[in-house]
Amino acid sequence: MRSYGQYCPIARASEVLAERWTPLVVRNLMFGATTFSDIARGVPLMSKSMLVTRLAELQRAGLLTRTAKPNGIGSIYELTEAGWDLAEVIEKLGEWGERWVEIGPEQTDPGFALWAWSKVQLNHSALPTGRVVVAFTFDDQPVSNRYFWLVVDGGDAQVCFTDPGGDPELYVRGESRAFIDWHRGRRSWSQLLRAHKIEVSGSRELARALPSWNLREPRVAVPG
Repeated sequence: MRSYGQYCPIARASEVLAERWTPLVVRNLMFGATTFSDIARGVPLMSKSMLVTRLAELQRAGLLTRTAKPNGIGSIYELTEAGWDLAEVIEKLGEWGERWVEIGPEQTDPGFALWAWSKVQLNHSALPTGRVVVAFTFDDQPVSNRYFWLVVDGGDAQVCFTDPGGDPELYVRGESRAFIDWHRGRRSWSQLLRAHKIEVSGSRELARALPSWNLREPRVAVPG
């Protein structure tokens, strides 16, 4: 990390946090991502080499710990007390962005919305029992960012970026901006259906229940 050469606490904190991507890496760790691959899924435009660098910097700064997995393959990343102490800072940054920064076409990645849904906006009590696969298609996205699968199983859910196999119980086709607006609580699911911004096919029972699976606001459990 480059130093500003100042004793000012804002300058010293900025040396750690004001680097590109760093606040998002901390956010992902707060969202419960503990492995390199899961942290990377929350920042799909970040290069893997840059993520390696940022994780190492955060570890040196005392914001996270890195321990080997029990099987010896890969690592587990977890925030330290100092890292979790940033929760209020990240929350306030989000509130400022929500109030003052508009969303443009380049900021409507449905893959991130689905990832955040599975991490911190999942309504566990509303999930169906058994394994359910929901296939999402966003035709306004590049082919590389067009297809996603939400896999519900065992009272939890995860997003797959490749076909997990099996026939999906639900198929959702939608416009990215409309889906983001619903995900953020700006529009209702019924509004999107009536406007044909979202189309759902498959099990009628699951189709009716699907929007209730999303709390539409992040719920992050801060230790202590």
